[in-house]
Amino acid sequence: MSTLQRARCRLRAHPFALDAALAAGVLVCMVAGSFVDPHGPHGVTWELRTPDPLSLTLMTLGAAALVLRRRAPRTVLALTGAASVAESVTGDPRAPVAMCVVVALYTVASTTDRPTTWRVGLLTMTVLTGAAMIAGPLPWYAQENLGLFAWTGIGATAGDAVRSHRAFVQAIRERAERAERTREEEARRRVAEERLRIARDLHDVVAHHIALVNVQAGVAAHVMDKRPDQAKEALAHVREASRSALGELRATVGLLRQSDDPEAPTEPTSGLDRLDELAGTFRSAGLRVLVAREDQGPALPAAVDLAAYRVIQEALTNVQKHAGGEAKAEVSVVRVGPRIEITVLDDGTGDDGHGDGGHGDGGQGDGHGGGHGLLGMRERVTALRGTLTTGPRFGGGFRVHAILPLEPGTSTAQDGP
Repeated sequence: MSTLQRARCRLRAHPFALDAALAAGVLVCMVAGSFVDPHGPHGVTWELRTPDPLSLTLMTLGAAALVLRRRAPRTVLALTGAASVAESVTGDPRAPVAMCVVVALYTVASTTDRPTTWRVGLLTMTVLTGAAMIAGPLPWYAQENLGLFAWTGIGATAGDAVRSHRAFVQAIRERAERAERTREEEARRRVAEERLRIARDLHDVVAHHIALVNVQAGVAAHVMDKRPDQAKEALAHVREASRSALGELRATVGLLRQSDDPEAPTEPTSGLDRLDELAGTFRSAGLRVLVAREDQGPALPAAVDLAAYRVIQEALTNVQKHAGGEAKAEVSVVRVGPRIEITVLDDGTGDDGHGDGGHGDGGQGDGHGGGHGLLGMRERVTALRGTLTTGPRFGGGFRVHAILPLEPGTSTAQDGP
C-alpha cells in the first residue's frame, strides 16, 4: 500500500479530524483574503487592509460550522449562508466569508440527489447574490456580487459531480457482485443437473440389468432339474448381464472420481474386529497404544461398526501426527445398554507447535492445521444420530469421546458434551 493510500485510509477512519482540518484551512484562507483590498485609491491595486472585528467573527463562526458538515449538511449551509449574507450587507470592504458557503453547498450536493441539489443551489445563489446586490455597500454590478453567484454555482456543480461518480462506482461494484452471484448460481445449477443425470444413469443401469438377472435366475431355477442345458444358458445370461452391469456402473462412478483417487478397495469392510490390527500398525510406527474393550454382546450393526472403527482410526492418526513423539494413546470401547461408547485419550504435549496436541479447536472447526479430521468424525457420528465430544484434557493431551446408538433411529442427544 502506497503512502497516499495509507493517508486516505487514515482520513476515512477519522472523518471528524478531516473536517476539522478542512475548517482550519478555510479559515486561514478567508483571513488571508480579508487583508487584501483590490480597490485602492488609485484604481485596481492590491494593498493591505485590516478587517473589522465583525468580519473576523463571521469568518470564525462560518469555519467552525464546517466541522459538523457531514453530520448536518443543510444546517451548516444555513448557518454559513446567514454569516455570508450578514457580511455582504455590513462589510465594507467585504471579507470572503462566502468561501465557507461554497464548501457547505458542495457537501449538500455530494450527499443528496440532483433535484435537491438544484433547488438548494439555486436558492443559495439567489439569496446571497440578491442580498449583496440590493443591500450591500457595493454597486449591484460589482464583480464581487457576480463572484458570489459563480462560486456558489461551482460548489453545487462540483458536489453533484462527486455524487454522480460515487453512484457510478457503486453501480459497477453491485453489477460485479451480481455477476459473481449469477456465476455461482449457474455453477450450482449445472452441478445439480449433472448429479441428476448421473442418478438417472445409475437407475437405468441398475434397474435394467437387475431385472434381467432376476428373470434369467428365475428361468434357471425353474428348468434346473428337467432341462439343465437351458438352465446353463440362463445362468450364462445372468453372468453376462451382471458383468455388463458392473462395467457400466464402473464407468458411471468413474465420472465422479478424481484422477488421483485410489482404486476401489477389495478388502473386507473395516470394523471393531480389526481394532487390534489397527493398534498394531500404530505401535509399529512408534506410538504406544493401549486398548481396553468391554463390548461383548451381539454383533454391531454394520454402519455403527464401521463408524466406531473410523473414529478410532482418525483419533489415533491425529495423535500420531500432532501429539508428539513421546505420546501415549488409550483406546476404550464399552457397550452400555443400547449404545456403544468410544474414548481415545492421549497425553501429548504438542511438540510440533500445537499447544493442545494439535487437535484443532475442540471439534468446532476442521482441526489439524487445515484438515478435516474432526469434522469427518463428527459427520460420521451425527449421521448415526450419535454424539461426539472433543477437546483438550486438563494437564495436557486431548480427548475424543463418541457415543453411538445400536438401534437405528435412536438418538443420544441427551448425553450431550
